[in-house]
Amino acid sequence: MLQKRGRFVVAKPMFERGQAVTLDGPARKGADVGEMVLLGAGKRGLRVARALGRPDVARNVLEALMLDRGLRRAFPRVVEGEAVDAAAAPPTLASAPRRDLTALATFTVDPAAAKDFDDAVSASAGQDGTTRVWVHIADVSAYVRPGTALERETFRRGTSVYVPGAVEPMLPHALSSEACSLVPGAPRLAVTVEMELRGSEVRSASFYRSTIRSDARLTYDQVDRVFGGEERALEPWGESLAATRAVAAALTAKRAERGSLAVESAEPGFEFDADGHVTGVRHEQQTESHRMIEELMILANERVAGMLADAGIPTLYRVHERPEPQAIAFLVEQLASLGVPTPPLPKSMSPQQAGEAVGEASRLVAAHVRRTGRGGAALISLILRSLKQAYYSPRNVGHAGLASPRYCHFTSPIRRYPDLVAHRALLSALGVDDVAPRPMELEDAGVASSSAERAALQIERAADDVCHAFLLERVLFEHGWDRRFEGEVVGLIGAGAFIRFGDEGFEGMLPVRKLHDWWHLNEHGTALEAERSGRRIRLGDPIEVAVSRVDAPRGRVDLLPADAG
Repeated sequence: MLQKRGRFVVAKPMFERGQAVTLDGPARKGADVGEMVLLGAGKRGLRVARALGRPDVARNVLEALMLDRGLRRAFPRVVEGEAVDAAAAPPTLASAPRRDLTALATFTVDPAAAKDFDDAVSASAGQDGTTRVWVHIADVSAYVRPGTALERETFRRGTSVYVPGAVEPMLPHALSSEACSLVPGAPRLAVTVEMELRGSEVRSASFYRSTIRSDARLTYDQVDRVFGGEERALEPWGESLAATRAVAAALTAKRAERGSLAVESAEPGFEFDADGHVTGVRHEQQTESHRMIEELMILANERVAGMLADAGIPTLYRVHERPEPQAIAFLVEQLASLGVPTPPLPKSMSPQQAGEAVGEASRLVAAHVRRTGRGGAALISLILRSLKQAYYSPRNVGHAGLASPRYCHFTSPIRRYPDLVAHRALLSALGVDDVAPRPMELEDAGVASSSAERAALQIERAADDVCHAFLLERVLFEHGWDRRFEGEVVGLIGAGAFIRFGDEGFEGMLPVRKLHDWWHLNEHGTALEAERSGRRIRLGDPIEVAVSRVDAPRGRVDLLPADAG
């Protein structure tokens, strides 16, 4: 941010501590004091490469944050050119055999704000109790070919990054939102997984390139209204939706039986006005419509991974190793210290038993949260921290969280590079394309994709913090800074407690230095305990707080106990 210091104008780092840089008039290129700027190298040192606007506008800060974290916010000209050319005439269009499925009743289900549609679904219930399901995935591999600048940029990005009101796409707009996106009413190239099921049992599966045409672009809210009887399902997609719902219900029950984790979270969706200010937030809960699509995508991913594993075709698997037994034993101790029911543990626990135990613990936690109405965020965080982090690897060791022995990411190739790798492996195995991943390159691709995923998640979380902080400032301006909020303890460290408060899901830090007494974190990390009074602040506890400071551009909120506000 440009600041005035005496006779000089300096650029002070916005998001991190660092040395300010003095800029002369030409280097500022007309940017004003108080503005955020992106600096770049010039002939005489650093100069303003781009003015980003004032830091009191959330949309400007989000743009600055993305640039600060290394996102480029534009594609190189040669990449854009290749994408436009590929969109006009896909390189494999003439040679690839495809099944014409355009007459099949097909629909997509996505968030209301989605711009790119990777996956579409068709389903038909048979007279014999079976159901035929088609999962159609955008055929990105037909457009992004090895050896091109487009391929190199896709690999470099690794994933799309979604922040409120903006996206850093993995693919250029000509592909991500147009040629590859399964928009309604337009023929689109796809890779289809066709399965026949009886209940949750897959009796057969086949894979092929196809041409599809979506009949409807449905949203999760719309589908939930249909399921709730508040809206009528229309044809031609109504019967297909009903058949899909029945299959998904059977798959959900089977997944619970095999011990997969029961972990759900609500994602915030922010609203902006025309000037870029945050005006509201809506938390998208996991509902039946979300679970329906999730179950079908998991099933398709498992089928592709199984086919490639059986055929010995190298690919990238989505790996989630079994947890360490000692980590799960400690988790159970943490939950018990909070009065949460826990599963019995064997005296000597294997990694497989640890995986089964954490699955059972997650279901007990979900039941506890439903019964008590609190503790969800804190307890889910404890479960997730007890697990190993999922990653991409050419070595398949299964996905413990899903209790799946063979799993890959295949269903989102518009926004994830590993899915494109899986497409190439599958199509080469089918003999319909010659783009098989090279085994010697898969290790590096897995490491790069895993790193890109973690970096994207950090950016997305930071962006949510920024938007929440700007919205909190708005609420306090409208209702007064002396307002008190009912909150809940969602995290603890020795220095204080993290509190989620307000219907909007704000979050801030309540430092122990603002509390009376001397406090220390207990051995399980589940409670702050006062030495003199014996008072305890536990994970999941209700607490009333006031706001002492909001640093909106950096997404930081400092809190006070309500009685000290």
